Amino acid sequence: MDLQSLTLLVEIIDNGNLSQAARKLRMTRANVSYHLTQLEKSVGAQLIRRTTRRAEPTEVGLRLYEHGRAIHNEMTAARETIANLGQGLQGRVGISVPSGYGQMVMGDWLIEFKRLYPGIVLDVLFENRADHLRDEVDIAVRVISEPPLSVVARSLGEMRYIACASRAWAAEHGLPRTLHELRASPVITSGVLGRQLRLSAYQGDERQEVMLEPTLISEHFPFLRQGILAGLGVGLVPDYVVQQEVASGQVLVTLQDYRLSIFGTHLYLLYLPNRHQTRAVRTCIEFLLAKAGQRAEPAAH
Repeated sequence: MDLQSLTLLVEIIDNGNLSQAARKLRMTRANVSYHLTQLEKSVGAQLIRRTTRRAEPTEVGLRLYEHGRAIHNEMTAARETIANLGQGLQGRVGISVPSGYGQMVMGDWLIEFKRLYPGIVLDVLFENRADHLRDEVDIAVRVISEPPLSVVARSLGEMRYIACASRAWAAEHGLPRTLHELRASPVITSGVLGRQLRLSAYQGDERQEVMLEPTLISEHFPFLRQGILAGLGVGLVPDYVVQQEVASGQVLVTLQDYRLSIFGTHLYLLYLPNRHQTRAVRTCIEFLLAKAGQRAEPAAH
């Protein structure tokens, strides 16, 4: 058994099948299969159960994987230490952020981070995806109610949605005072085109659900803000989208007795527990947690 064989086993289990591992290692699938068979022969036990779609570790395979993963992480850390000797902090951080929160809140944070650490390459994806962490993504920020058990989830705070409208629209039509009136109003929000939108509304421990059919839908939150200010209807957006306009009185808020949620009530920073974190990634995680904490302090109530 050698380090290369352990690395191959780690990649097979991490990727879930031999074909994906082969692509990652730049080998043919047949070559990966051959080396796995040789490793199993040297160990004297089956390490992987192979099906048409998945490659799942046996108990022996899982134990060997844990040793292989630990060795892989130590080797990565050693290479990083050598590369950074006598240099400023360097490396690459792949980060996936929600389109709205990323544009309107996190953009300034990431610019500040880049100024502080010019040697770090930031690869930032603005997207709303269900699959949180892929090979090119070290950190994912997501609005979800419950993070998956397979990842490490660090809280960035609550996500507060508000129902709001421009002062002019409210003067002409009146603000909705009940969930039934909201349902009957032209709604401006993010969502899935062509499908009804499910709004959760909480009053204490009581939860209600309302199905909405928005009149204006977009994942681009600055555009939604434009629609609200143009008087196209009632906005159902995170509070940060119209924070300045609410403070100035341009936009009025309603249904404040409810805690509203569309995609989730909490914002989390996610990363994989078994993937080695470089100093650059660790530094970025702590920086973002600190910025989120600073943002939450003035809003505490």
